[in-house]
Formats: sequence, C-alpha cells, structure tokens
Amino acid sequence: MLKPLFTYQNKEKLKSRKIIKNIFEEGKSIKTYPLLIRYVESNKKYRQVGVSVSKRNFKKAVDRNRIKRQLREAYRLHKNQISDKNKSYSVMILYIGKTHLESEKIHKVIHTLLNDIK
Repeated sequence: MLKPLFTYQNKEKLKSRKIIKNIFEEGKSIKTYPLLIRYVESNKKYRQVGVSVSKRNFKKAVDRNRIKRQLREAYRLHKNQISDKNKSYSVMILYIGKTHLESEKIHKVIHTLLNDIK
C-alpha cells in the first residue's frame, strides 16, 4: 500500500522538550511576516514539526487554536517543499503576528519558508 503524501502523522509531531530546547538554542531561523521558522537538522528518519502561537498576542485559546490548526494544515499540504529531501529536520513554526490572517496568506508564507530550509 502506498503511503499518502499529504498526511500529518503522530510521529511527525514535535513533542520532545529536549529537541525543542535544542531548536531554540542551536537552530537556524527564517522569518517572513507573520511567521518565524526555527529548525535544526535531525538524526531521525522523518521530519518533526511543532507549532506555537503566543498567548501575549492572542488572549483567547479559541483564537490560538484556530491559528495553530491553520499552520498545521498549511504544513501538511506543503511539507514536501523542503528543499533538501535527504536530510530530516526538527522544525518549530511560530506565529509572531498580532492579527488573524486568511488561510491562503498563511499557505503562501509557509510555502516560501519551507523552500528556504537548507
């Protein structure tokens, strides 16, 4: 059976505090408003991605959760855009904007940022 390309499986979700700490201490970053992507090369066979939205900018959990859903969906559709297919990365996608954006705008920004990961 063929593996679907546009999935966001549980093993792809970044949950390890140790890896997240490593991303923020030693990782590289790419920024295009309203997103900041921090990433580090991983020794795992697959990519891991986490998303974050600041409570400072969005007080209501409903708003934060909606943006996180949009970010995960955009990543799911564009994850094959990461330029180096032979390496795996651990990636944090941070929403640094202070207002909501439409999904199409988020998709465009994610697309360009994932192409820049090297």
